Amino acid sequence: MSWLYLALAICFEVAGTTFMKLSNGLSRPVFTVLMFVFYVISFSSLSMALKQLEVGTAYAIWSGVGTAAIAVIGFLFFKDVLTAQKIIAIALIIVGCVMLNLSGAAHGESASAGPEKGVVAESEAK
Repeated sequence: MSWLYLALAICFEVAGTTFMKLSNGLSRPVFTVLMFVFYVISFSSLSMALKQLEVGTAYAIWSGVGTAAIAVIGFLFFKDVLTAQKIIAIALIIVGCVMLNLSGAAHGESASAGPEKGVVAESEAK
């Protein structure tokens, strides 16, 4: 279920960023309100995903896939220039996300609600 939450977080983050562009500097109220709604849903979904997934892995995938998706949307719908350098960068982002998923740690086996091993809890530090 955590991967579904992460996928939803990515989709709503991409929608929020797209509507940020459409809001024209927050000057178009409907697009501005929708942008905020999408970002709230995105962060809420990301928070739910983090119950099971490691924060570093989940955040890297969320931000990386979102960045790649926005680059493609910018090219397709907003006439952003897509250079060879940008294509290579997007490919590297995708490769990085795949590598994180293949590492095994991305699948939440070691994620927990408490302090991680090696991290001193506040009550233990006193």
